[in-house]
Amino acid sequence: MSTPTFRNSPPTPHSCRADADPTRREWSAALRTATFIRGCFPAAASLSLACGPIADSPDATDTVVETETIGDTTVVRTVSGSVWRGDATLVPETSVGELDGPEEYLFGSIGAIAVDDDHNVYVLDDQARHVRVFDAAGTHIATLGREGKGPGEFDVPVGIAISDSRVLVRDPANARVQLFHLGTWEAEEWRYGPSNIFMNTPLYTDDRGRVYVDISTNEEVRFIVMGSDGTHLDTIPAPDAPDGFDGGKCSMNVRGESGDYWVSVGATVPFCPDWDWTVHSSGHFLSALSTAYRIHLGRDEDVLRIEKVHTPVAVSDFEREHHRQRILDRMRRVDAGWSWDGPPIPDHKPPFRGLAAGTDGRIWVRLWTETQQVANEEHDPANPESAAFTWVEPLRYDVFEADGTYLGAMVPPEGFRPSPPPVFGRSFVWAVERDELDVERVVRYRIALPAS
Repeated sequence: MSTPTFRNSPPTPHSCRADADPTRREWSAALRTATFIRGCFPAAASLSLACGPIADSPDATDTVVETETIGDTTVVRTVSGSVWRGDATLVPETSVGELDGPEEYLFGSIGAIAVDDDHNVYVLDDQARHVRVFDAAGTHIATLGREGKGPGEFDVPVGIAISDSRVLVRDPANARVQLFHLGTWEAEEWRYGPSNIFMNTPLYTDDRGRVYVDISTNEEVRFIVMGSDGTHLDTIPAPDAPDGFDGGKCSMNVRGESGDYWVSVGATVPFCPDWDWTVHSSGHFLSALSTAYRIHLGRDEDVLRIEKVHTPVAVSDFEREHHRQRILDRMRRVDAGWSWDGPPIPDHKPPFRGLAAGTDGRIWVRLWTETQQVANEEHDPANPESAAFTWVEPLRYDVFEADGTYLGAMVPPEGFRPSPPPVFGRSFVWAVERDELDVERVVRYRIALPAS
């Protein structure tokens, strides 16, 4: 593994302000004048340092990290390199799910998964409306719940988690969290006020046993924070996007008449920056606006800002025109005179497209990557919605420790799906795969680090 090199950025007119957003040119100047040191680690007690010079190069083999403090924000910026010194991969070890066989191994539609400390897997099947439990080897142990409104039943289950030796399932249609005690499978429930919309939000928990239950309205995304006994501790809103960001400017809509009805169709400008957030295992929000590689993690005493020097992925002219034409075709089927009324498709993709918090506190950042054009084997020339080809974007994640240390990138295998949300552990990842016959399986992967 690589030994990180730490350096402090020199002060600039912008770096001392909390609202600083230096341009690329200003950052380049700062990097050219920075003092580089190698292996600069304070000892736990003596604070002694052992340092040595290295080259000023973003392609240096060693990990180069800058740190600075801006008000109540601690910035950790990875300039080059990684602890893993290469890409990690995922090696499949076990899987659950079959095309044919016993009913308990046949999934209708997997909505969410959870994993306990013993690597037992809990699969929420949206179609069957129950939870199936499998041991670490993939053997079926139990099936929990069924469709209904009574005790131990689900109406619209949309989130699952493991906390305090219990399986928790959020069921907004029944306005409750349904619980099953591990092993005995005894059922109980926590009631909460009804929500007028059913957001497909994960059921979040933290290291202190608190549970975050989505009770969003049409006006606001918010959560009830429950204690480990179901006590209502607080109600909190989701984090707001930074001032000046208008998430709606990339949305386009058209409305037209179809027979006796009015039809409304919407589209989003491809590759627009987005505001994303999730709940970290520490109980704080992890959030980011993808206009820059800059991620914020709330902490008890301050805010951690994770940054990484990033080379944007270009959008090719052919890819841009493909997306643009598909949107035009779809909107003009409703209104033949419709013209593009949103911002243009960007020249480059944002740095990332999603955040996830691991069970161990690690931070997983799903990146935008370069897409590849492939033929659509299911193309139907008679269907105007069916394209002759499609774009395939390889999955890739950046992985950080909770203190901002950049570990490296992880490249999942073909078939790995980012939805429903995978469970990211320290040594393993659990995710849903879908094969060429649309058979869903839950797969446990071992994280394989590059040889170094």
